[in-house]
Amino acid sequence: MNFDRDYTMTIGGRAVSTAETEPVVNPATEEVIAYAPAANRAVLDEAVAAAREAFPAWSARPIAERQSFLRAIGERLKLHKKDLMRLLTLEQGKPRAGADWELTGTIIWCHETATHDLPVHVVEDSVDRLVETRHVPIGVVGAITPWNYPVLLALWKILPALLAGNTMVVKPSPYTPLTTLKIGEMLRDILPAGVLNIVSGGDKLGKWITEHAGIGKISFTGSTQTGKRIMESASGNLKRITLELGGNDAAIVMPDVDPKAMARELFWAAFQNSAQLCVATKRLYIHADVYDELAAELVEFAKTMKVGDGAQHDTDLGPIQNRMQFEKVKDLLADARNCGHKFLLGGDVPEGKGYFVPVAIVDNPPEDSRVVVEEAFGPVLPLLKFDDVDDVVARANNSIFGLGGSVWSSNLDAARKIAERLECGTVWINEIHAFSPHATFAGHKQSGIGVENAVQGLLEFTNAQTIVTKRVPA
Repeated sequence: MNFDRDYTMTIGGRAVSTAETEPVVNPATEEVIAYAPAANRAVLDEAVAAAREAFPAWSARPIAERQSFLRAIGERLKLHKKDLMRLLTLEQGKPRAGADWELTGTIIWCHETATHDLPVHVVEDSVDRLVETRHVPIGVVGAITPWNYPVLLALWKILPALLAGNTMVVKPSPYTPLTTLKIGEMLRDILPAGVLNIVSGGDKLGKWITEHAGIGKISFTGSTQTGKRIMESASGNLKRITLELGGNDAAIVMPDVDPKAMARELFWAAFQNSAQLCVATKRLYIHADVYDELAAELVEFAKTMKVGDGAQHDTDLGPIQNRMQFEKVKDLLADARNCGHKFLLGGDVPEGKGYFVPVAIVDNPPEDSRVVVEEAFGPVLPLLKFDDVDDVVARANNSIFGLGGSVWSSNLDAARKIAERLECGTVWINEIHAFSPHATFAGHKQSGIGVENAVQGLLEFTNAQTIVTKRVPA
């Protein structure tokens, strides 16, 4: 497969181009690397019509057949893994190791999601009556995916939606459309025409998808602000929605840890993918007894990390993915400097090509400062001191967000008690970012609505239907 030629959308199993295109920029060089099609309303209508036409036959297939299609998707991605990694680094910016992690995880998700099944709950099975609740597909699902993990998070939606018997219209972020468009192309000879349609375009296209009367569900990953707008526009025909939104995750480090041993893990907890990760540690609460030592160890480890072009083999941290987010991170750093916060490392952004932000570590800023309250989504980490468990739990929970969190301690019972008090959807103890296709992932508060992954995530793409059979003949 040629990964360097023009990029096309996939609609009804066909390649579709548009007269209007949008540039795709390499965030490490700020150079335009390709032009992606920009769908208008007519193109979207065509994609929805193709999905609706394909739905009856696809939903009628036995689930075992749909499971086999998911495994075939995984095998096709595995076949083209190296090319997809290269393209992912080019458009997203992440280093090779990060691209490998994302593609490897995606392939695993294909095969593991294929093991899920739709449950049937027998409510009553008596002489007089059989009452069963089963789960049926919704119809056409619209998926809107983000730019930080464009492959993995797209497949988090595609796999369960198709397995449940739905057909799809998928829109990738306009910042990172190329890998998704290419995946649509490589699956044309695997999936029946119209089952998976990939369209590309900007914010207007996203709004048209959420409003479209022919779409029965929206699955979105992105910011809380955008999620609120989607919830509003999807209300026109009472679309089902799954929203995986922002986070301001807290990590709590107890005094019984070894700071030197913890520094590496806590660094990557915060700075994986240059901190462009919804469940990155964005507030690091450290007990006063180990605060100074752990802060020093974090700074020393951070100094060994190379920030640069992800295409270079020795790069540890790539650029911010796009200029909009780059400016937001720079503004947050400027605010921290203007407020007189102390930086243990970083704080300045060098001039030059590429959206590069060196790692910034802020020393115990006020709890109400922007650098603590806001989700940076960039390599800026506040270290926060505490000496009382009740106090730190209250501070960690004092956020509009509730996506993830972590607790680090040698005392597992004490750590578990703290974890159970945190108001978030996932809490890790003595590790972080250990995801599974069989474990639910969901946000509390303004971090989202609904569930992804596991059987519960599969059921998000279904409607419940109860069938009541009276066994006495009419």
